Amino acid sequence: MRLLLAEDDLGVQRFVIKGLKEQAYAVDAVASGDEALEQAEINTYDLIILDVMLPGLSGFEVCRRLRQAGSKIPILMLTARDAVEDRVTGLDHGADDYLTKPFEFRELLARLRALLRRPTELKPAQLSVANLILDTAAQSATRAGRRISLTHKEYALLEFLVRNTGRVVGRAEIAEHVWDETFDPFSNLIEVYVNRLRRKIDGPKEISLLHTRRGAGYVLGSIDDGNSADCDSSSSSRNKSKSAGKKHDV
Repeated sequence: MRLLLAEDDLGVQRFVIKGLKEQAYAVDAVASGDEALEQAEINTYDLIILDVMLPGLSGFEVCRRLRQAGSKIPILMLTARDAVEDRVTGLDHGADDYLTKPFEFRELLARLRALLRRPTELKPAQLSVANLILDTAAQSATRAGRRISLTHKEYALLEFLVRNTGRVVGRAEIAEHVWDETFDPFSNLIEVYVNRLRRKIDGPKEISLLHTRRGAGYVLGSIDDGNSADCDSSSSSRNKSKSAGKKHDV
Protein backbone atom coordinates (compact mmCIF):
# COMPACT_ATOMS: atom_id res chain seq x y z
CA MET A 1 0.00 0.00 0.00
CA ARG A 2 1.31 3.45 -0.94
CA LEU A 3 0.58 6.37 1.39
CA LEU A 4 1.08 10.13 1.24
CA LEU A 5 2.10 11.80 4.51
CA ALA A 6 1.76 15.59 4.77
CA GLU A 7 3.44 16.71 8.02
CA ASP A 8 5.60 19.81 8.55
CA ASP A 9 7.02 18.70 11.91
CA LEU A 10 10.09 16.85 10.63
CA GLY A 11 10.51 14.92 13.87
CA VAL A 12 6.97 13.56 13.66
CA GLN A 13 7.41 12.99 9.93
CA ARG A 14 10.56 10.88 10.40
CA PHE A 15 8.95 8.91 13.23
CA VAL A 16 5.83 8.10 11.19
CA ILE A 17 7.77 7.26 8.02
CA LYS A 18 10.07 4.87 9.89
CA GLY A 19 7.16 3.11 11.56
CA LEU A 20 5.10 2.83 8.38
CA LYS A 21 7.99 1.46 6.34
CA GLU A 22 8.62 -1.15 9.03
CA GLN A 23 4.99 -2.19 8.49
CA ALA A 24 5.56 -2.65 4.71
CA TYR A 25 3.90 0.60 3.60
CA ALA A 26 5.45 2.69 0.82
CA VAL A 27 5.45 6.34 1.93
CA ASP A 28 5.86 9.66 0.11
CA ALA A 29 6.27 12.60 2.49
CA VAL A 30 5.76 16.36 2.01
CA ALA A 31 5.85 19.29 4.41
CA SER A 32 3.29 21.72 2.96
CA GLY A 33 -0.33 21.73 1.84
CA ASP A 34 0.57 22.85 -1.67
CA GLU A 35 2.99 19.91 -2.08
CA ALA A 36 0.38 17.52 -0.69
CA LEU A 37 -2.22 18.65 -3.20
CA GLU A 38 0.27 18.43 -6.07
CA GLN A 39 1.42 14.93 -5.14
CA ALA A 40 -2.16 13.70 -4.67
CA GLU A 41 -3.07 15.00 -8.13
CA ILE A 42 -0.18 13.33 -9.99
CA ASN A 43 0.28 10.06 -8.05
CA THR A 44 -1.97 7.17 -7.08
CA TYR A 45 -2.28 6.68 -3.32
CA ASP A 46 -4.22 4.20 -1.24
CA LEU A 47 -4.50 6.63 1.67
CA ILE A 48 -3.46 10.17 2.67
CA ILE A 49 -2.40 11.30 6.15
CA LEU A 50 -2.91 15.07 6.43
CA ASP A 51 -1.73 17.32 9.24
CA VAL A 52 -4.19 20.17 9.76
CA MET A 53 -1.66 22.95 10.41
CA LEU A 54 0.42 22.88 7.22
CA PRO A 55 2.32 25.79 5.63
CA GLY A 56 0.50 27.17 2.60
CA LEU A 57 -2.79 25.36 2.14
CA SER A 58 -4.12 23.94 5.40
CA GLY A 59 -4.96 20.27 5.72
CA PHE A 60 -8.64 21.27 5.74
CA GLU A 61 -8.26 23.05 2.40
CA VAL A 62 -6.27 20.21 0.82
CA CYS A 63 -8.96 17.77 1.88
CA ARG A 64 -11.74 20.03 0.60
CA ARG A 65 -10.10 20.47 -2.81
CA LEU A 66 -9.45 16.75 -3.23
CA ARG A 67 -13.07 15.92 -2.47
CA GLN A 68 -14.26 18.74 -4.72
CA ALA A 69 -12.19 17.18 -7.54
CA GLY A 70 -13.94 13.85 -6.96
CA SER A 71 -11.14 12.04 -5.13
CA LYS A 72 -12.33 9.15 -2.96
CA ILE A 73 -8.93 8.38 -1.41
CA PRO A 74 -9.32 7.72 2.33
CA ILE A 75 -7.99 10.68 4.34
CA LEU A 76 -6.83 10.62 7.95
CA MET A 77 -6.38 14.03 9.55
CA LEU A 78 -3.73 14.70 12.24
CA THR A 79 -3.94 17.66 14.58
CA ALA A 80 -2.47 18.98 17.80
CA ARG A 81 -5.80 20.63 18.54
CA ASP A 82 -8.40 18.65 20.43
CA ALA A 83 -11.36 21.00 19.98
CA VAL A 84 -14.60 19.37 18.84
CA GLU A 85 -15.02 22.17 16.29
CA ASP A 86 -11.76 21.20 14.58
CA ARG A 87 -12.77 17.56 14.32
CA VAL A 88 -16.16 18.52 12.95
CA THR A 89 -14.55 20.88 10.41
CA GLY A 90 -12.21 18.17 9.19
CA LEU A 91 -14.99 15.62 8.83
CA ASP A 92 -17.21 18.16 7.09
CA HIS A 93 -14.43 18.85 4.58
CA GLY A 94 -14.41 15.18 3.64
CA ALA A 95 -11.92 13.55 6.03
CA ASP A 96 -12.62 9.92 6.88
CA ASP A 97 -11.02 9.89 10.32
CA TYR A 98 -9.26 12.13 12.80
CA LEU A 99 -6.31 11.50 15.15
CA THR A 100 -5.14 13.95 17.80
CA LYS A 101 -1.45 14.47 18.61
CA PRO A 102 0.33 13.12 20.51
CA PHE A 103 -0.79 9.63 19.51
CA GLU A 104 0.42 6.09 19.94
CA PHE A 105 1.75 4.62 16.72
CA ARG A 106 -0.24 1.41 17.16
CA GLU A 107 -3.44 3.48 17.18
CA LEU A 108 -2.38 5.17 13.94
CA LEU A 109 -1.80 1.72 12.39
CA ALA A 110 -5.19 0.47 13.58
CA ARG A 111 -6.93 3.47 12.06
CA LEU A 112 -5.05 3.04 8.79
CA ARG A 113 -6.02 -0.62 8.57
CA ALA A 114 -9.66 0.26 9.23
CA LEU A 115 -9.66 2.94 6.54
CA LEU A 116 -7.92 0.72 3.99
CA ARG A 117 -10.65 -1.88 4.45
CA ARG A 118 -13.34 0.70 3.84
CA PRO A 119 -12.99 2.29 0.33
CA THR A 120 -15.25 0.18 -1.88
CA GLU A 121 -16.42 -2.69 0.27
CA LEU A 122 -15.74 -3.97 3.74
CA LYS A 123 -12.77 -6.31 3.44
CA PRO A 124 -11.88 -8.82 6.13
CA ALA A 125 -8.62 -8.70 8.05
CA GLN A 126 -7.85 -12.17 6.68
CA LEU A 127 -7.53 -12.59 2.91
CA SER A 128 -7.27 -15.86 1.04
CA VAL A 129 -6.64 -17.25 -2.43
CA ALA A 130 -7.04 -21.01 -2.69
CA ASN A 131 -5.06 -22.31 0.32
CA LEU A 132 -2.92 -19.17 0.59
CA ILE A 133 -3.98 -17.09 3.61
CA LEU A 134 -2.87 -13.57 4.56
CA ASP A 135 -3.39 -12.06 7.98
CA THR A 136 -3.25 -8.31 7.30
CA ALA A 137 -3.07 -7.37 10.99
CA ALA A 138 -0.10 -9.65 11.71
CA GLN A 139 1.27 -9.20 8.17
CA SER A 140 1.85 -12.91 7.88
CA ALA A 141 1.16 -15.51 5.21
CA THR A 142 0.58 -19.25 5.22
CA ARG A 143 -0.14 -21.78 2.52
CA ALA A 144 -1.80 -25.07 3.45
CA GLY A 145 -0.68 -24.38 7.01
CA ARG A 146 2.92 -23.78 5.96
CA ARG A 147 4.20 -20.45 7.28
CA ILE A 148 5.83 -18.32 4.59
CA SER A 149 8.74 -16.12 5.65
CA LEU A 150 8.47 -12.74 3.91
CA THR A 151 10.35 -9.45 4.03
CA HIS A 152 8.30 -6.26 4.44
CA LYS A 153 8.42 -5.49 0.72
CA GLU A 154 7.61 -9.07 -0.28
CA TYR A 155 4.58 -8.97 2.01
CA ALA A 156 3.46 -5.61 0.59
CA LEU A 157 3.68 -6.96 -2.96
CA LEU A 158 1.85 -10.17 -2.03
CA GLU A 159 -0.95 -8.28 -0.27
CA PHE A 160 -1.43 -6.05 -3.32
CA LEU A 161 -1.62 -9.08 -5.60
CA VAL A 162 -4.03 -10.87 -3.26
CA ARG A 163 -6.30 -7.81 -3.11
CA ASN A 164 -6.35 -7.91 -6.92
CA THR A 165 -6.82 -11.67 -7.29
CA GLY A 166 -7.77 -12.75 -10.78
CA ARG A 167 -6.87 -9.39 -12.32
CA VAL A 168 -3.74 -8.75 -14.36
CA VAL A 169 -1.68 -5.95 -12.81
CA GLY A 170 1.17 -4.34 -14.73
CA ARG A 171 4.53 -3.03 -13.55
CA ALA A 172 3.34 0.58 -13.46
CA GLU A 173 0.38 -0.23 -11.20
CA ILE A 174 2.53 -2.33 -8.89
CA ALA A 175 5.11 0.47 -8.66
CA GLU A 176 2.38 3.00 -7.83
CA HIS A 177 0.99 0.98 -4.93
CA VAL A 178 3.95 -0.94 -3.53
CA TRP A 179 6.93 1.38 -4.04
CA ASP A 180 7.32 5.11 -3.35
CA GLU A 181 8.35 7.96 -5.64
CA THR A 182 12.04 7.00 -5.48
CA PHE A 183 11.35 3.80 -7.47
CA ASP A 184 13.35 3.57 -10.70
CA PRO A 185 10.91 2.54 -13.47
CA PHE A 186 13.80 1.17 -15.55
CA SER A 187 15.00 -1.26 -12.87
CA ASN A 188 14.10 -4.96 -12.79
CA LEU A 189 13.25 -4.81 -9.08
CA ILE A 190 9.61 -5.82 -9.58
CA GLU A 191 10.62 -8.90 -11.56
CA VAL A 192 13.12 -9.81 -8.85
CA TYR A 193 10.49 -9.58 -6.11
CA VAL A 194 7.88 -11.46 -8.15
CA ASN A 195 10.34 -14.31 -8.68
CA ARG A 196 11.15 -14.36 -4.95
CA LEU A 197 7.46 -14.53 -4.09
CA ARG A 198 6.85 -17.25 -6.63
CA ARG A 199 9.56 -19.43 -5.11
CA LYS A 200 8.15 -18.88 -1.61
CA ILE A 201 4.41 -19.32 -2.18
CA ASP A 202 4.47 -21.93 -4.95
CA GLY A 203 6.06 -25.02 -3.46
CA PRO A 204 7.24 -27.90 -5.68
CA LYS A 205 4.14 -29.99 -4.92
CA GLU A 206 1.62 -27.13 -4.93
CA ILE A 207 -0.50 -25.68 -7.71
CA SER A 208 1.09 -22.48 -9.03
CA LEU A 209 -0.78 -19.34 -7.97
CA LEU A 210 1.46 -16.55 -9.25
CA HIS A 211 1.52 -16.29 -13.03
CA THR A 212 3.09 -13.99 -15.60
CA ARG A 213 0.82 -12.69 -18.35
CA ARG A 214 3.17 -12.14 -21.27
CA GLY A 215 3.42 -8.48 -22.24
CA ALA A 216 0.87 -7.38 -19.63
CA GLY A 217 1.95 -8.12 -16.07
CA TYR A 218 1.16 -10.59 -13.32
CA VAL A 219 -1.95 -12.32 -12.02
CA LEU A 220 -2.53 -14.22 -8.79
CA GLY A 221 -4.97 -17.12 -8.85
CA SER A 222 -5.28 -20.80 -9.68
CA ILE A 223 -5.31 -21.92 -13.30
CA ASP A 224 -8.90 -23.03 -12.74
CA ASP A 225 -9.87 -19.34 -12.46
CA GLY A 226 -9.35 -18.88 -16.19
CA ASN A 227 -5.90 -17.42 -15.81
CA SER A 228 -4.04 -20.18 -17.62
CA ALA A 229 -4.34 -18.70 -21.10
CA ASP A 230 -1.24 -16.73 -22.05
CA CYS A 231 0.14 -17.20 -18.52
CA ASP A 232 3.53 -18.65 -17.63
CA SER A 233 4.57 -19.73 -14.16
CA SER A 234 8.25 -20.11 -13.42
CA SER A 235 7.92 -23.87 -13.36
CA SER A 236 6.24 -24.08 -16.76
CA SER A 237 8.84 -21.70 -18.19
CA ARG A 238 11.63 -23.89 -16.81
CA ASN A 239 10.01 -26.97 -18.30
CA LYS A 240 9.75 -25.29 -21.71
CA SER A 241 13.40 -24.31 -21.53
CA LYS A 242 14.43 -27.86 -20.63
CA SER A 243 12.35 -29.24 -23.50
CA ALA A 244 13.86 -26.81 -25.95
CA GLY A 245 17.33 -27.71 -24.68
CA LYS A 246 16.74 -31.45 -25.17
CA LYS A 247 15.52 -30.95 -28.74
CA HIS A 248 18.55 -28.83 -29.52
CA ASP A 249 20.90 -31.48 -28.13
CA VAL A 250 19.30 -34.11 -30.35
